[in-house]
Amino acid sequence: MSSARTAAKDFLAKPRTEVDEHYDVPAEAFGEYVFNEAKMRIKLPGNVYKNVLNFLKGTEPSISEKDADTFANALKEWAIELGCTHFTHWFQPLTGLTAEKHDSFLDMDRKSGNRPLMELSGELLIRGEPDASSFPSGGRRETHEARGYTSWDPSTPAFIKKTPQGGTLCIPTVFTSWTGEALDMKTPMKRSDDALSKATVHLLRVLGDSESTMAYSTLGPEQEYFLVDRVFANQREDIVLTGRTVQGALPGKRQELCDHYFGPLNPRIQKVMEEFEAELWKLGIPVRTRHNEVAPGQHEVAPVFDRASVASDHNMLQMDVMRTIASKHGFHCLFHEKPFAGLNGTGKHNNWSIATDTGKNLLSPGKDPRNNAEFIAFCTAVIAAVDEYADLLRCSIANSGNDHRLGANEAPPAIISVFLGAEVDTLVRDVAGSALTTDAPKPQLISQRTMKFTAKDLVSFHRDTGDRNRTSPFAFTGNRFEFRAVGSSQNCSTPVAVLNTAVADKVELVATLLEEKLKSHQGTLNEAVDEVCREVIAQHYRVVFNGDGYSAEWVKKAESLGLPNLKDTPRALARWMDEKNVALFEKWNVLSKAEMEDRRNVWLEKYAAEVTIEARVLSNMTRTQVLPAALKHQTTLAASIAALKGAGVEVPVEQTEALKELSTKIASMMKLLDALDEAIAEVAEEDDLIDRAAAAADQIKATADNLRTVCDSLEEQIDDSLWPMPKYSEMLFIK
Repeated sequence: MSSARTAAKDFLAKPRTEVDEHYDVPAEAFGEYVFNEAKMRIKLPGNVYKNVLNFLKGTEPSISEKDADTFANALKEWAIELGCTHFTHWFQPLTGLTAEKHDSFLDMDRKSGNRPLMELSGELLIRGEPDASSFPSGGRRETHEARGYTSWDPSTPAFIKKTPQGGTLCIPTVFTSWTGEALDMKTPMKRSDDALSKATVHLLRVLGDSESTMAYSTLGPEQEYFLVDRVFANQREDIVLTGRTVQGALPGKRQELCDHYFGPLNPRIQKVMEEFEAELWKLGIPVRTRHNEVAPGQHEVAPVFDRASVASDHNMLQMDVMRTIASKHGFHCLFHEKPFAGLNGTGKHNNWSIATDTGKNLLSPGKDPRNNAEFIAFCTAVIAAVDEYADLLRCSIANSGNDHRLGANEAPPAIISVFLGAEVDTLVRDVAGSALTTDAPKPQLISQRTMKFTAKDLVSFHRDTGDRNRTSPFAFTGNRFEFRAVGSSQNCSTPVAVLNTAVADKVELVATLLEEKLKSHQGTLNEAVDEVCREVIAQHYRVVFNGDGYSAEWVKKAESLGLPNLKDTPRALARWMDEKNVALFEKWNVLSKAEMEDRRNVWLEKYAAEVTIEARVLSNMTRTQVLPAALKHQTTLAASIAALKGAGVEVPVEQTEALKELSTKIASMMKLLDALDEAIAEVAEEDDLIDRAAAAADQIKATADNLRTVCDSLEEQIDDSLWPMPKYSEMLFIK
């Protein structure tokens, strides 16, 4: 074992004298570092508070300069009270991460002899100007045309990132170019919510709802992650530079005993969870659930749902906090979708629904689903949206990390389908009636809703009307749909924006068809809804699949139904600019064709870069660590055989064969190293982004996978004392 590995294991084996800290946060401390509505009511004059709320409700067109100045001053005073000296416009560029530039409140009063002032004006609150050419833009902003703007988004409350020295006031913003194009993740999601609201209110009016005036998407993202002790992670170049292991043999024990899922929390892990939950509560992020996940070292945290734009912001802030707190406790927090090959990867299940300003959840079946016209209409629209725009939904979850995870018998397949469950599927089939032709098996409804136990002293309860299907990428789970295919490192904004826009389009279709139907319909409203939805369901029911999404049979069946199976990011993004997709986004003013091209270019370039970086890291680790260890082991084996021969002892054939096998693997590894370096060089010469990404997938990734196979095999053969980096067994099981 290498000296660094030995030192790390010795360090972790020592008894710890840690302070027994408690991180419980009382409910009244929730949102302590957030300038929320309650604080606005206290800090703002009554008329300004009312004007800001009316703007957020959509009854005021804008916030006046005077009100903005008043708001900014109150915000600054509150932040200073909590120790802040700086503020930042907090935004989410096309890196998929967050960005911030800190400016102090300090200004100089030139009229009073340069007396220092602490100021935040309405103009500084509303507008910032970062260099747009230094962020990914798909070619939209170059060095000679670099102006970009950040613009205040008051729908997400400002918050404070506390530090021991004080803190920074963070003002959530969007990010656009000087010419007005969106350069961030958030702007299209906000536009998509506007589209969804417009279409939803239209359909609700047709259905007889005269009270709801707006609608919005809701989101509850379940965040999965791995924690690896930093004394191990820092010895792994791949984890430090890429967030995943590009080589590593599976240990003898993996996850087959199912003993980690929901298992007792390791005390060190629980301390990490308790502290980041305490910090998240203070930031107004309503995390509620924590538990061990399936793979060793894997965990999950999940919040109460919120408005999607706010929940997405919260999730990005949450990941930053988790990284910081994990590091404080000596851990490296990994959000990569597949940090450890052969073990479950990590996702971010997006629990999505549609709500109104009157408190309705439009995807709740209610007590009588068959007579719930609203649910039938909106559920029909969702089914149609997922079917027609399955390629867009696949694009929205496409990245190099998720390509390792999708379809790997631990996550949903790359084929986008809808799971409805027994009750809703029965309802949908009943509405469609004879118009539906399908060979899919009929769902089995439970005859007894009450769950009764044969053992005594156990309390009965009402069971759910449908089962769960963890192989489905888009599953109905009682009062929402769970988009399970989203990757753990992803910003939720893009999947939500695509889903909102696609559903808005089909909600508008149902509204228009129903409106036309009611002009001449003689029956009830519910009958008219059934007649409209019948044809829509019959046209799009092919996307409904309640079976095993991992099965080879489903892949064949999906192909026969014409459902796309876009297995990797380049193949998925090749569909992004399809005519119907461009038409959809332009129709609803969510993305222009130019903005769509920008995003596709950024994603393709990022994919090729990530695959290339991982390959370079693999090449370097192999040349500088694995190869020297293999050669040392080869020398030891050869010397052992020579010593036996010199002593006149017959050399066992197994020992000779072991040396031959090792030498063959070393030769193969060296050839693959050269091939990988050649592939990296060839891909770098590709000017066309589509060709470069495809070449990265077909040439670099394939060669890297072959090289990894050899390296992992060598790890299982080489003397453990020679192996230069921490192994899976150490990183996953020693805490």
